[in-house]
Amino acid sequence: MSTRLFIAEKPSLARELAKGLGNGTNKDGYIEVGTDLVTWEYGHLLENFAPDDYDEKYKVWRSEDLPIVPQQWKMKIRKEGAKQVKVIKKLLADADVVVNGGDPDREGQLLVDELLEYLGNTKPVKRVLINALDEKSVKQALADLWDNEDFAGLKNSARARSYADWLVGTNLSRAYSIAGRNAGFPHVLRIGRVKTPTMSLVVRRENEIRKFQPVNYYELQVDWRYMDKVISSIWKPCEEEINDSFDVDGRLLKQDLAVAVKEKIVSAGEAGIVTSREDKEKQELQLLPYSLSALQVAAGRKYGYEPQAVLNAMQNLYEKKLTTYPRSDCSYLPENQLADVDEVIGNLSEIVEMEGFCRGAKIEIRSRAWNDSKISAHHAIVPTREKADLSKLSETEKNLYLMVAKAYVAQFYDVHKYNATTITIECAGETFAASGRQIIQMGWKELYASDKTSAEQEDSDEKKKLLPDIGEGESTAFHEAHIIDKVTKPPKRFTPSTLLQAMKEIHKHVKDKAAVKKLKTVAGIGTEATRAGIIDSLVSSGLLKKDKKYLIPSETAEAMVDFLPDELTWPDMTAEWEDGLEEIKEGRLDVQTFIAGKIDSVAACVEAASMLHIAPAADIVKCPICGKPMARRKGKKGFFWGCSGYPNCKQTYPDKKGKPDMEVKTGMGLTGKVWDCPKCGKSLRQLSGSKGLFWACEDKDNCGVRFSDYKGAPVIMKCPSCGEGYLRKVQGKKGTFWSCNRYPACKTIVKDAAGTPKQEN
Repeated sequence: MSTRLFIAEKPSLARELAKGLGNGTNKDGYIEVGTDLVTWEYGHLLENFAPDDYDEKYKVWRSEDLPIVPQQWKMKIRKEGAKQVKVIKKLLADADVVVNGGDPDREGQLLVDELLEYLGNTKPVKRVLINALDEKSVKQALADLWDNEDFAGLKNSARARSYADWLVGTNLSRAYSIAGRNAGFPHVLRIGRVKTPTMSLVVRRENEIRKFQPVNYYELQVDWRYMDKVISSIWKPCEEEINDSFDVDGRLLKQDLAVAVKEKIVSAGEAGIVTSREDKEKQELQLLPYSLSALQVAAGRKYGYEPQAVLNAMQNLYEKKLTTYPRSDCSYLPENQLADVDEVIGNLSEIVEMEGFCRGAKIEIRSRAWNDSKISAHHAIVPTREKADLSKLSETEKNLYLMVAKAYVAQFYDVHKYNATTITIECAGETFAASGRQIIQMGWKELYASDKTSAEQEDSDEKKKLLPDIGEGESTAFHEAHIIDKVTKPPKRFTPSTLLQAMKEIHKHVKDKAAVKKLKTVAGIGTEATRAGIIDSLVSSGLLKKDKKYLIPSETAEAMVDFLPDELTWPDMTAEWEDGLEEIKEGRLDVQTFIAGKIDSVAACVEAASMLHIAPAADIVKCPICGKPMARRKGKKGFFWGCSGYPNCKQTYPDKKGKPDMEVKTGMGLTGKVWDCPKCGKSLRQLSGSKGLFWACEDKDNCGVRFSDYKGAPVIMKCPSCGEGYLRKVQGKKGTFWSCNRYPACKTIVKDAAGTPKQEN
């Protein structure tokens, strides 16, 4: 019997695979189940070569070395993965067939495939797709193995993404950091293919808010009485009445006109005549089950949860076998899972919060969610067949589980139907419009009737108005009129969840409006698995800041958007790259062609950076010793501030709420030695310059005195002639001598005696 080697993405998945195969025996780095072997990775065990792995000269960042483009891409074993790679290599030699057990997504495919290539595997490879960890799902997946070659496009797409991100991160971070350093900008500018345009979304939104000018405008509301009902309508000016009293969006800016029309209607004393009525039966299809991003956005809106917290909780629910694979970008379900509906609904009905909803479910209904043509490696997030004990879940896990369960049960409710009605009324030569709706069938919205925070379910009050059964030609009596004062509102700042939504719906935020239609088909920037982490990293790096629940840009982020080229700050290029990665996945584009285009783009950006003049951000703090910018760095014990003039100046300060605490003196100078300044009483610091060590007063602006160094100490000797200045060592054409630092006011010269001024007897 042949030996199969299963390679899972992580140990927890390996344990579930082993359970699905039978009773196994734990070994060192793997599990033995009969003739099958199950081992695991810890995420990616390999990583791309760093620039200095290709050539040590790249340890130093120099513009003349850019762009750095590997002639042959190479990988190395991560330090923490060396032992496990040895285990897998040994097991691979004993196997007849290998089974890729990575997560069912782009990176999950690559991390196993790249290791097999690195180890020179020639054995046939199968693929197991685990979308849920309950026993039945795992056994079903093990019984239905795929040919791993069917997922070559997924692997190639992930590899192209890896290479493209390396080219951008390596070259453009160096290019723009060097340009910034030359202008005195202290920070290393980390440029990312996805991070930078995501950061820029927040910067541009902040600029829109700053530039926003509120506009006061007015609406004239006239109410009419028909039998015992009131019809509320809004004045709609005819084309001849639209003049400079209205803005380009049709808003009435001049109250006088509203007053005049109101008085006209009141004084006319006429009835309103219905000139048109339109009734349309409309329907809203069932809300699709959640993809990860859809769940993150909905949970952020309903509970205020941040995207990463949602992902973490969903990962927990997945590992507890209660919900399916969390990092899914799909909102559809495979038709073969219809066989599980009775069991899943039955289990959900035992949950108090779901009992009533499950009782109303009609399992014969087939919503649009059941569609095999929409399924690839994974499907929407839904409950598994496992019974859930909500008392054992955290509050976040419980809330998210119920959201997922509701969306699943909603597939077995009727569509939501309503009548949408619009009425036009004329009076005294003026036209008024009223609209409303009447619910015919609640359908799936019954599950969300009490959910007042859900934007998907909550209709505006205007739409909920029920209009009476009045037909064309009928009259209505004037009831009352109101002028409603309104004001335009500024754009809202992003929250983490709405920023994630913007990343997903990136076509709404591109610069090239002509490309919107094309980019609607692109799945945004970033992936379901990475978007939350990208937002978190922008916050942890200080580029974005939290203001209560909102995100605001740092001054550094704003400066970056000012000087970086549009290709890096607008999402257009990144969205097109994602489109290219999708083309690779589908087999319509090869990796080499894709990367060749990215090399050209990166080279153009590098050239642009070399000609760039950067104005430092307003939040730059200068070193009080040498005048160079201080930079925030992360050490073993947390963040601190160090002089960007290192190693010539080693001035450091502790970090205090993102700023250097300059009241605390620490790490003073090159050696840490401190001397009192004889001129002002403050501290002298030992520094290193082009001509060697010297000492300088920390009060550079008001004192600025310097002293020569002799064996690690400052040479402090007053001028013997003027008594005001201090002697300093000078290297002249004929050798070393000492002169007064008040030169040319004092031209005293003293001979050198082995590194110190010669003392006269």
